Amino acid sequence: MEAREKEEVRNAVRDRYGKIAQANQVNTEMDAAACECCGPVQIESQPGKAAQDAACCEPVQIESQPGKAVQDAACCEPVQIESRPGEAAQDEACCGPSVISEERLEKLSKYMGYSKEDLESVPEGANMSLGCGNPVAMASLQSGETVVDLGSGGGFDCFLASKEVGDTGKVIGVDMTTDMISLARRNVEKMVTSNVEFRLGEIEHLPVADNTADIIMSNCVINLSPDKGQVYQDAFRVLKPGGRLAISDVLATAELPEEVRRNLALVSACVGGAATIDHTEALLLELGFVDVKITPNDQSREMIRAWDPSRSENAGDYVVSAYIEAIKPA
Repeated sequence: MEAREKEEVRNAVRDRYGKIAQANQVNTEMDAAACECCGPVQIESQPGKAAQDAACCEPVQIESQPGKAVQDAACCEPVQIESRPGEAAQDEACCGPSVISEERLEKLSKYMGYSKEDLESVPEGANMSLGCGNPVAMASLQSGETVVDLGSGGGFDCFLASKEVGDTGKVIGVDMTTDMISLARRNVEKMVTSNVEFRLGEIEHLPVADNTADIIMSNCVINLSPDKGQVYQDAFRVLKPGGRLAISDVLATAELPEEVRRNLALVSACVGGAATIDHTEALLLELGFVDVKITPNDQSREMIRAWDPSRSENAGDYVVSAYIEAIKPA
């Protein structure tokens, strides 16, 4: 992939997930106001700007990015968020604890392997159901371990991991999107925890020292990278000898058609950038990992089909979610 194409992919991913974080923040602010529908609520669209008064069931103006036209949306109605110019807008719910309904959030999370206790133990807004599995469950975390989460989003998996590693352990979340990092740091304040921190950075070049982590986990993020070899190479650097990968990601069961790979909407929807299972296994072995194990989940196809923004490329025919495990030799 050319350098220009890689940057286009990074910009598409950063743009999409930045807007998801912004929409999530608007929703949690509304929920925190605890207003009855049609009561006044103040919403600050951007730090440093004056807050806006709005009735919960009347139109609210939300500015998604500086310099772009504001959007009118009813707080108790779906909000349309356009992820990139020229692409189909996405409907998101404005008046819930997240950008999707609580019922759907719980259903998707349980499908991915999370318990009701998991969902109730984290701050509102941390779980945005952006994953494709539960890497915390597969990681077999121990008290005192150090965990690095690649693409940590609102911090959901980090907060679950922090409970497993305890006060003597540490969890470091890394995300390339400033809005996600801001959201996650606000969630840390809600958790009142001292063993979780979030750092801004790219997963290809982690802002973490060599030989730091006992575990590197990630949930449906590595497929978004245009340079997966560099991601795994830097993960190898950051892991301690004997450290292990616990990754949930989307992988291709066959080579993706060119029209899927070049569709930035599908790439940023965790489909178009999926590497094949065989390529991923070979890459990990080449980089020096041992005990590589990849376990596909064929039942994930239906969930993945829903990620195709245009519903036209039959995404579920090509990709599945899978657990990826490997160890850095001691």
